[in-house]
Amino acid sequence: MGKKETIELLVEGGNAKPGPTIAPKLSQLKLNVGEVIKEINEKTKQFSGMQVPVKLIVDLETKEYEIEIGLPPVTSLVKKELNIETAAHNPGKETVGDLPIEKVIEIARLKMKDMNTKDLKSSVKMVLGTLVSMGVTVNGKNPKEVIKEVNEGKYDELIK
Repeated sequence: MGKKETIELLVEGGNAKPGPTIAPKLSQLKLNVGEVIKEINEKTKQFSGMQVPVKLIVDLETKEYEIEIGLPPVTSLVKKELNIETAAHNPGKETVGDLPIEKVIEIARLKMKDMNTKDLKSSVKMVLGTLVSMGVTVNGKNPKEVIKEVNEGKYDELIK
């Protein structure tokens, strides 16, 4: 393996386009722009409508490349789950949706490696913290209350 260059992109899931930010970089590295974009779209299509971080790691000698797909931010995953466009403008006074604790745990599990924690419980609490600022309840309760319940071990059966 020769010298590598990493290009970090933020693309719309399944809908990356060879625009002015991407195409020149790929051409400069003598890569097939259409092919790379097609592969990125294939790998990100499950995140349709969300901004997805993508790393393109290119071997400068062989022109071989690998594509690493990151995960959309927690807020995007929650919005997709609830099928909403925006979070609450006035969280605390306004609620835009309710998630079951199982979905919170699923999102926490997905995002765990991005959150630099090896502990699912910590990850769940981080997601719950995000929900507070989004105006999203969990099982009909304020996420702050659910954080207390997580600390008390109420969901230990689910969080393992």
